[in-house]
Amino acid sequence: MAITASLVKELRERTGAGMMECKKALTETNGDIEAAIENMRKSGQAKAAKKAGRTAADGVIVITSDGNAQAAMVEVNCETDFVAKDDNFKSFAEAVGERVLNGSPADVVALMDSPLHEGEDTTIEEARQALVSKIGENMNVRRFVRVQAVGALHNYSHGVRIGVLVDLSGGDEALGRDLAMHIAASNPVCVDEGQMPAEVLAKEREIAEAQARESGKPDNIVEKMVEGRMRKFLAESTLLGQPFVKDPDTTVGKLLQANNASVNGFTRFEVGEGIEKKVEDFREEVMAQAAAARGD
Repeated sequence: MAITASLVKELRERTGAGMMECKKALTETNGDIEAAIENMRKSGQAKAAKKAGRTAADGVIVITSDGNAQAAMVEVNCETDFVAKDDNFKSFAEAVGERVLNGSPADVVALMDSPLHEGEDTTIEEARQALVSKIGENMNVRRFVRVQAVGALHNYSHGVRIGVLVDLSGGDEALGRDLAMHIAASNPVCVDEGQMPAEVLAKEREIAEAQARESGKPDNIVEKMVEGRMRKFLAESTLLGQPFVKDPDTTVGKLLQANNASVNGFTRFEVGEGIEKKVEDFREEVMAQAAAARGD
């Protein structure tokens, strides 16, 4: 069967693959477009598997919402900031965000098994594999959160690298955005001292005690030094204790009191946080290859 330009064009539109790849796939299946799509999907799965071990620590944070009642935030990773700016990658990430908001998946595994678009058969995992094959980088949907507001949800995106959702009772839209911007900049651990994880407090106290005892001062003085350092830690690490970024003379807690408002909770995502990114040393890599070639 002749492989016509219109057939190649149709396959390109249905798969997003390059012209030469489409022509090759159609030639191999004697113009059977459905068989070509199936073979390309299998090829994409194989390519994705080969790239699965590569670290994907770049990417984007996507926030989707239906107003102030509920919202979703998703981190989708790739290997480089170049791909993070690619329109195909961004469209994929935005579609994943919409599925989280509208589909209420239980976890990432369930999310990946969901259709990328409502009413379509292609799952998010299948779309991810196809995109890995097309772009040539490993990609992952790392995490997501879906929030139903107690008060009203406000959000802020710092470019595509940091996203924040804040659930605020009282106040107004401007206050909500200011708080979200503050959280993006100051990265508090939790809202207040009562929410601070016990293990975090224990670790900080252990460090404070070790540092204080190095002073050689009596135990009663050491205890006061420890308490002072713990108060400082809580002020720096809790949202209500932090100086407000737009007015450092007041704390976020005092700002909320002045506006008769309270924060019910917040979530902050930053691209790649907690992922150990491999640092390539080109000189060492070349030397290692040369040693291997010599049989050292």
